Amino acid sequence: YHGNSDEVGCFVAARPLSRRNRYYEVTIIDTGVRGMIAVGLVPQLYKLDHQPGWLPHSVAFHADDGKLYNGNTVGQQFGPKCCRGDRIGCGISLDSDDGQLTVFFTKNGKEVGSVEIPASPDALYPAVGMHSLGEEVLLDLNAEWGMEEDDGQMIVDSHEEDWSRLHDVKVTGTLLEYVGKGKSIVDVGLAQARRPLNTRFHYYELEITDAGEKCYIALGLARRDYPKNRHPGWSRGSIAYHADDGKLFQGSGVGDPFGPRCFEGDIMGCGIMFPRDYSLDGGDDVDDWDFDVLPKPSEVQNDLYASNEDEEDEGEDLDGRKVMV
Repeated sequence: YHGNSDEVGCFVAARPLSRRNRYYEVTIIDTGVRGMIAVGLVPQLYKLDHQPGWLPHSVAFHADDGKLYNGNTVGQQFGPKCCRGDRIGCGISLDSDDGQLTVFFTKNGKEVGSVEIPASPDALYPAVGMHSLGEEVLLDLNAEWGMEEDDGQMIVDSHEEDWSRLHDVKVTGTLLEYVGKGKSIVDVGLAQARRPLNTRFHYYELEITDAGEKCYIALGLARRDYPKNRHPGWSRGSIAYHADDGKLFQGSGVGDPFGPRCFEGDIMGCGIMFPRDYSLDGGDDVDDWDFDVLPKPSEVQNDLYASNEDEEDEGEDLDGRKVMV
């Protein structure tokens, strides 16, 4: 939200919900001053200076008071209030008929409630409203919502199964949030993926949606049994690019100048350039990679940033698996 708090800011998606894409989610990154965030459905030509749910033919769940607004500026008590880190979902039921459409809302993957409105699915567009300084959300128009065959309970893909270890890190969909104390050097939060990179999936990225106080964010690779209270790159068997100082840490608490510092909104990536004849003995699940087999260069090589001209000097040949990170 970039308004002056006297005016509402409203986003309306380019496409309406449909039978194929009938659900979307919004993750609250920052509640700002008052947390006046609304999630719902509106007509295509909705007035952008009004919160979703305030005008006719619109409906929305408001995070600040937990009320449902159904074409009226007076809301009805509907569900719990929502705060930073919460995930609000909105979707339509496929069983709607007789000109009535069932709209349902969720919080953190659990259904809050539903309401029937006179509308057709192709006339309702996802909309997010905000009304105070500092409010920020992460929008996912491709979120999944379906029925669990076993017990009929509605579920949302939380992506938690993608992670083997989470220490002082909260997972909300694809959002990772540090929830530790942050008072000392050992108060590190670690999120480690379940599967290692391989020749088929050799790259990943993250976007900094909130830099926090000091942007102590590190992106890299580490052995499976890496210490949970150590930043990637600090200990043996790891390598990482640190956003706060732009340094590369390779098994040491002292980093080398490597690239630019990173800030909120930046996208950081990490990958492996495997040789063409590279193969992993034992399949993709091996976890005995030893980053120490790589010679540590006198100057860090970064084609996108560092001005190293002696790229041909790769050090002595060592036995073992060799890859470029």
